Amino acid sequence: MVRALARVDLRAIERNAARMARAAAPAVLCAVVKADGYGHGMIACARAARSGGATWLAVATAQEARGLRDGGLDGPVLVMGALSGEELALAVAARADVVAWREDFVAAIPDGTGVHVKLDSGMGRLGTRDAGEATRVAAAVAAAPGLRLAGAMTHFATADDDPGFLAEQLAAFTPWAQRLREHYPGLLVHAANSAATLREPSARFDMVRCGIALYGMDPFGEDPALHGLEPALSLRSYVAEVKRVEPGQSAGYGRRFVAAEPTWLGMLPIGYGDGYRRALTNNADVLVDGRRVPLVGTVSMDNVTVDLGPEPPPRGAEAVLIGAQGSERILAEELAERVGTINYEITCAISARVPREYP
Repeated sequence: MVRALARVDLRAIERNAARMARAAAPAVLCAVVKADGYGHGMIACARAARSGGATWLAVATAQEARGLRDGGLDGPVLVMGALSGEELALAVAARADVVAWREDFVAAIPDGTGVHVKLDSGMGRLGTRDAGEATRVAAAVAAAPGLRLAGAMTHFATADDDPGFLAEQLAAFTPWAQRLREHYPGLLVHAANSAATLREPSARFDMVRCGIALYGMDPFGEDPALHGLEPALSLRSYVAEVKRVEPGQSAGYGRRFVAAEPTWLGMLPIGYGDGYRRALTNNADVLVDGRRVPLVGTVSMDNVTVDLGPEPPPRGAEAVLIGAQGSERILAEELAERVGTINYEITCAISARVPREYP
């Protein structure tokens, strides 16, 4: 029996990829597998996404690109993040395309590399806000005999919650990208994340970069089923101990739970050291024996406590912290809402000491 286990349904990821590929068509699908596949496992998820129709893979770092190659993944890979000189060399050695928005960076790119020029249309992070500068960077790449001008891109800041600003970003990016593609036929134009792919057809261009939807989570933070997506990950533990408590007795650090009436508590050997957020103290449910039971007391590094009520299950009973059991389910979106964050962070936070299983 494993104290904590993240079970990942690769067939669900494959189906989610196929769903997003259909939504994007005729644009192609780029599967974003950074941050260890949003906590699901980069290599296994990249393969599943490819099986579902993804033709590109995208990561944030050169080390992740190297990891894809070491894991046997061929085909186009895009490193989307900023790169130091050392990291640039590693990305190029991994046969990955890179992103540029400054001419001095272009001069440092080794021959044989595909380059995607980034216009900052409103995200306010990487990329240049100056369309003229972005055009000059593209020209510098095209003029370099050893480089390949591969793409033109931007990134949306509010595709999930502010369609008005999404429209402003599209208005800034689209004319620039169209002019660039007229001058450089064959240029791959891409901008849409999962939310924009589902929400705005005009944002799809030649390729969409989907991450969160591939893993069966809702880009809009509500319910993935609304968009035909299947959650791929479940987080499980078990009831390691069952203990009777009487009124006035407590459990956990700080005595954050004090029993008001006789009940049975269950101890689960999982905690914030496994990525289950301490902010869920007295603020979550867990599925045990096919029913929701409240988490009580402080989430500690290695243990949590649940109130099993008057009729506890036996020791060893399965406990589901994310996922389904019987007719009940707990989504990453539910936990995110409870602690005031996003579903991305819930799965990315699951730590490396939790084994990933791919049944």
